[in-house]
Amino acid sequence: MMDKELLARRVEEVLEQAGFSTSDRCYFRPRSFDLAARKGDLFLLLKILSNIDGLNEQTAMEVRRLAKHLFASPLLVGEKTRDQYLERGAVYFRYGIPTLSLFTLADCLLEEALPLVYAAHGGLYVHIDGTKMRQIRLERGISLGALASELGVSRRTISKYETESMDTSVDVALKLEEIFMQELIQPVDPFHTANIDDVQGEVTDKILRLLLEIGFEVVPTAQAPFNAITRDDDLVVLTGVSKFSQSMLKKAKLMSSLSAVAKTKSAVIVDGETKLECIEETAIIERRELETIDQTREFESLVREKQNK
Repeated sequence: MMDKELLARRVEEVLEQAGFSTSDRCYFRPRSFDLAARKGDLFLLLKILSNIDGLNEQTAMEVRRLAKHLFASPLLVGEKTRDQYLERGAVYFRYGIPTLSLFTLADCLLEEALPLVYAAHGGLYVHIDGTKMRQIRLERGISLGALASELGVSRRTISKYETESMDTSVDVALKLEEIFMQELIQPVDPFHTANIDDVQGEVTDKILRLLLEIGFEVVPTAQAPFNAITRDDDLVVLTGVSKFSQSMLKKAKLMSSLSAVAKTKSAVIVDGETKLECIEETAIIERRELETIDQTREFESLVREKQNK
């Protein structure tokens, strides 16, 4: 089994071959994600683990929350679950995050071959096109009972396939395709999953509360290289809060790399004084400067002004 570092390098190679721009890797701990990548409108927040069981619920929820507010798709790439290797061509889920092997990721991005199966309790399953199935069945005059008998399932099950989009086992789906001589299995798109309805944490940091008072929505983070996502209708800012330190400088550089891929702004609000205006593309704002602002557009102007100096 590959160690995480080698797996991460392989993931970066696949993304590069597929034409994605990628951020610097996140080495800070704790970290909810390892890498950001973009190609056109597809923006991925990737977590990379050799054994996918290492992802806990708290981390997964944060990745999904970040993805929601950055208009990204969360993705976990790994090799094994328990003592089994991930199946090539299958999507797994960990706390709602689509999970792929390196080979499946490569098939998706380099061959444009989306997986046809997903793993759930009890085995591998597929989505079938119930509307198409019903249409063909009716056109050919096949009754629910006759089809159910041939498949060895109940009439109610067939009805659910057709009207409720109930998923089925690979064996049943293949038998259906054989009976109808039509493709009915629908691919599973791991890059477009439903957003979460999450309860945001309370903003307790005094500096972040200043941004709330100006009129921004502030989404605090616990395991990211920034302390919050600050946003309104026109602006999204990866926002750090820190005293001046070497660690702050490193995080500001990483935030700059992330914001370039995410197509956001980035800013660190320093609790104290500094002569720095900007670190790469991350604006450095003193707390006292923030305290003089009372409108969101003034904050946006200040960030742009710092970046242009």
